[in-house]
Amino acid sequence: MIPNNTSSSANYDADSSSVGESVAPSLAPTFSPLYQQIKGLITQSLQSGEWKPGELIPSEMELATRFKVSQGTVRKAIDELSAENLVVRRQGKGTFVATHHEAKSQFRFLRLVPDNGERNHPENRILEVKRVRAPAEVARRLEMKSGETVVFIKRVQSFGGVPTILEELWLPGVIFKGLTMERLNEYKGPMYALFESEFGTHMIRAEEELRAVNADQDIAQSLGIEVGQALLSVERISFTYGDKAVELRRGLYLTNAHHYRNELS
Repeated sequence: MIPNNTSSSANYDADSSSVGESVAPSLAPTFSPLYQQIKGLITQSLQSGEWKPGELIPSEMELATRFKVSQGTVRKAIDELSAENLVVRRQGKGTFVATHHEAKSQFRFLRLVPDNGERNHPENRILEVKRVRAPAEVARRLEMKSGETVVFIKRVQSFGGVPTILEELWLPGVIFKGLTMERLNEYKGPMYALFESEFGTHMIRAEEELRAVNADQDIAQSLGIEVGQALLSVERISFTYGDKAVELRRGLYLTNAHHYRNELS
């Protein structure tokens, strides 16, 4: 089933408008605020794997020395990285690379909340895993060439034994080599944690489109509901570092006892 369809500023920190000579070649033009330049350099280190998910990164003082800027400039850069969920500050311990293995991160991309407010991890039943050529629409949304290989996954997620979400996923085949039904079935943690630890792909943000749909025969059979049952369709594109799209997902949510919740700020 194929889915439907820096700010530039002249205001600088107290430091000079560019970083020391050792890092200057990889910087943006000098009109970029200094803390944004430092943020970019730290992000490059995250993307290259210099600091792995869950690892402690150097202190603000160490980073300030490394980049030849003030500690306040580094702090401002880390503030933004923390707000974007790329790093996590822990009082008295330091700053760590964000990871999907952390308990509080495991519901970050799952916005379906029980009406009674008690969030539980879903039980997964994998229906299908196969490598196929990417349909044109899938390739377009993943910024791939039409016909390139993708891994297709279909699964049902249940809460309290009640099938609630039917999902279809498309993942770039070149990144997710070796991803099989057997591996998915034996792994008990969040899928994004598996992608992170075994395929080196950390999901850092997503875009979603929501619409109301009605269950057809195949969907009704998978979820054990009546044909025509109202469902919430959520189509998501997930991105890793460098704003690279690495997952297209379509979820059909049964909302009899759940609702979709998002926090706006």
